Amino acid sequence: MDRADVIIFGGGLVGLALASALDSSGLSAIVVDPADPAPRSASSFDGRTSAVSSSSMRMLEAIGVAGQLAEPGCPIWRIAVADGLKPGSLHFDPEDDEPLGFMHENRNLRAALQARAEAGKNLWLMWKSRVASVDRGDHGVVVALEDGRKLSAPLLIAADGRNSKTREAARINVARWKYDHQAIVSVLRHELPHEHVAYEIFYPTGPFALLPMNDDAKGHRSAIVWSVPQEDAAGWLSLSEDDFAAEAAAAMGGFLGKIELLAPRSSFPLGFHHAATMTAQRLALVGDAAHAIHPIAGQGLNLGFRDAAALTQVLVEGARLGLDLGDRQLLDRYQRWRSLDALSVAFATDSLTRIYGIPGKTASAVRRFGMGLVGRISPFRNKLMSEARGTSGELPLLLRGLPI
Repeated sequence: MDRADVIIFGGGLVGLALASALDSSGLSAIVVDPADPAPRSASSFDGRTSAVSSSSMRMLEAIGVAGQLAEPGCPIWRIAVADGLKPGSLHFDPEDDEPLGFMHENRNLRAALQARAEAGKNLWLMWKSRVASVDRGDHGVVVALEDGRKLSAPLLIAADGRNSKTREAARINVARWKYDHQAIVSVLRHELPHEHVAYEIFYPTGPFALLPMNDDAKGHRSAIVWSVPQEDAAGWLSLSEDDFAAEAAAAMGGFLGKIELLAPRSSFPLGFHHAATMTAQRLALVGDAAHAIHPIAGQGLNLGFRDAAALTQVLVEGARLGLDLGDRQLLDRYQRWRSLDALSVAFATDSLTRIYGIPGKTASAVRRFGMGLVGRISPFRNKLMSEARGTSGELPLLLRGLPI
């Protein structure tokens, strides 16, 4: 039987970040994932990107992931929020020399996290492995794999995504709903420079996000996340590349000049879910297994990284005290630390989605008046900027860039 300090189900971005964080602090982990990692590291760019907050980047640097990145992320130096193309937008500009966040291609994040995990001294990566049974007993966790191997640890961590079978097996209730929207993602090349500004343009039919990316040899690039009504998604995806680019240019108001499509368009349904609890007997949930939010503020992945940072600190500090890593008091500390923050961000993004989805001139005027107030009241603006950076609340050591 193979033994480790924790067993992690799921080798995605959050699962590998958690494994690397534990390894950097001297704890061992076994990562179990049924996927084959080879296609994930393919060199072709599929158009998927992620906004990584400045605090999440500090964690990736502290645990040795940032050094594995094929290229540095594109810094975001300003966030501009607008109600359609009407005047009265709201800007967030940092007052220090740290960007609000960085845009990364998902393929680069995956490759860097996998390379860091493969180099770990205390990590075992069991790819293409399927779970046959799980026993979370009073004295430990025993996992049987379909190939006959058995694994043992004091704690099981579910990082197996929004449709987590581990969460379902633990009978953890989940609040969930759908937004009746699809998000279309791709990458554009544009004539004029983005100047490191991330734009969030709200329309009654859904928000249009334009996110700065590193230039390539041929020019300027930005990623888009365009939320469209479910019934219209097939029509948007069926447009030719030139027609879709023209529609995107119109949605942007043409402020970046001529537009062309660089990556295949893909889409995914938008929904919300939040687990009633992030822990159970000898079990902790992280990332999408615990919560999934609207991509309106680009905080989904960062919430998962915050889970990983907090859980790592709880476990490392517990190990130093000689505690059983599946002990209830450690899991309760993690639950208290992360549940309120995750719920607050989820509530804020859900509220924004609903408020900006109200049609009509009166609603638009009220929203623009509110944005004007926020722009003039520094404490409100700074609070929202802290949320974007991931620096609000009780920050785990790794998110400050400090070792545990």
